[in-house]
Amino acid sequence: MGNVERIPVGIVGASGYGGVQLVRLLLEHPQVELVYLGGEGSAGKAFGELYPHLEHRVKLTVEGVDAEAIADRCQVVFLSLPNGLAWKMAPTLLAKGCNVLDLSADYRFFNLDTYQTWYGGDRTDGETAATAVYGLPELYRDRIKDAQLVGCPGCYPTASLLAIAPLLKQGLIVPDTLVIDAKSGTSGGGRQAKTNLLLAEADNSLAAYGVTRHRHTPEIEQICSDLAGQDVMVQFTPHLIPMVRGILSTVYATLRDPGLVREDLYTIYSAFYRSFPWVKVLPVGIYPQTKWACGTNLNYLSIEVDPRTNRVIVMSAIDNLLKGQAGQALQCMNLMCGLEETLGLPQLSFYP
Repeated sequence: MGNVERIPVGIVGASGYGGVQLVRLLLEHPQVELVYLGGEGSAGKAFGELYPHLEHRVKLTVEGVDAEAIADRCQVVFLSLPNGLAWKMAPTLLAKGCNVLDLSADYRFFNLDTYQTWYGGDRTDGETAATAVYGLPELYRDRIKDAQLVGCPGCYPTASLLAIAPLLKQGLIVPDTLVIDAKSGTSGGGRQAKTNLLLAEADNSLAAYGVTRHRHTPEIEQICSDLAGQDVMVQFTPHLIPMVRGILSTVYATLRDPGLVREDLYTIYSAFYRSFPWVKVLPVGIYPQTKWACGTNLNYLSIEVDPRTNRVIVMSAIDNLLKGQAGQALQCMNLMCGLEETLGLPQLSFYP
């Protein structure tokens, strides 16, 4: 591509796990230049002080957050912030011509009332929110290409929706029978100190949390309803598992046609995802492991059918910090900027 001018990129909220993953990916991306790292709590500190293992590559200092100043320096801005902060910055960045990718929940919802019901707070950015595109490229690639504002999905919804999408889009299941049982590593809880994420608390233990009330439930239901063309409710139960990275989401649903076998569904899934480089449908009888996806932007899927119960079981594995967060955001950025979708994203895991 010769001496093509690099795209100036900034990250607000660079000190968290999502932020440091973005830093790593952007440093390896051949078409971007990382020019700004922002954060209130760590402003004034060298990024290499926060993450010493990157000191030899990152010479930037974390700066205070000023949307006007950021927009003057950046063409693309990633907002890796706690819920409820991105919407206060995004309108200013957009008005000054930036492409904005929000990694929080602020712009994931088609309806702001749903956001406010589950996340609270008053929103005054209704016009801006109406322009946001849900950042799951395997479902909304063409919209993302034309978007200026993308709300990147959560990690649980990404793993679960990729498992569900062909079933709903093709009308293969009874929608209201959907049950999602998902397990995540501790990095999904962020970098802040939390008692339940301490080694002594989480190790050698497995526990459900957010049962019937997890905030990712309405996000999953929104996209399922869009796919099915009708309102869909799901039963979603997340679990914390004692590992650092990875999500395994296992989805159950009742088939409409009791004559379908797993080979039929393998063919349907393979066709559905044939043009999407980050989804790998595994051969019949091979079930995914989170380790296979660790450190990559890949999603591994496997489909099974239980003829005794007439249920389909779909297993979906991703790295929650990459395909479930920073990698997917970069995938969306590539599309928004007219770049190859796979550019700068890792395809090979560290194994074992």
